[in-house]
Amino acid sequence: MEMKRDMGVTADKDEEFDQLWDQLEKEICVGRDTDSVLPIIKERFNLLLPDNYLLLMDGYVNRFEVNKSIWPVINEIQKHCKVGLLTNMYPGMYEAIKKRGILPKVNWNLVIDSSVEKIAKPDPAIFKLAEERAGVKGNQILFVENSQGHIDAARKFGWRTFLYDPANPEDSSKKCHYPQYS
Repeated sequence: MEMKRDMGVTADKDEEFDQLWDQLEKEICVGRDTDSVLPIIKERFNLLLPDNYLLLMDGYVNRFEVNKSIWPVINEIQKHCKVGLLTNMYPGMYEAIKKRGILPKVNWNLVIDSSVEKIAKPDPAIFKLAEERAGVKGNQILFVENSQGHIDAARKFGWRTFLYDPANPEDSSKKCHYPQYS
């Protein structure tokens, strides 16, 4: 919401913006450059943005906040298991958020970035790829995710899941106890 207002999208255009973004994001998560959609958005909503405005950085990465409440959970899990990152990202986003120090201080055993792989959650192909690269089957994987649709897709592979609530990160992190997965 904040990003839309900062860009100049008015409340009466929220639904139209969200519909357009849903279409564009499907392409971005599988490799389309984020800033390549900016002219489409600017024209559609008659936005006046500075010439140096970057949708990836100004619209997203610079708005992200560190969520330190989940770091101890991941660190505890890493003591007992391999940990990976299976994420729908925009091109360049992973490196940008890593550089900003937003990601947990974890040495990921595996990173699967949709913008690199050209497939995104909830496509079953990304879950199959994760299993293949991790070298394990579904019941050996705990998938922590904030989207019910992605949780449902992972469960079809027999993955253990935990629905993380980013609106309540501290409470959500306390509910995820190793080794009691749901």
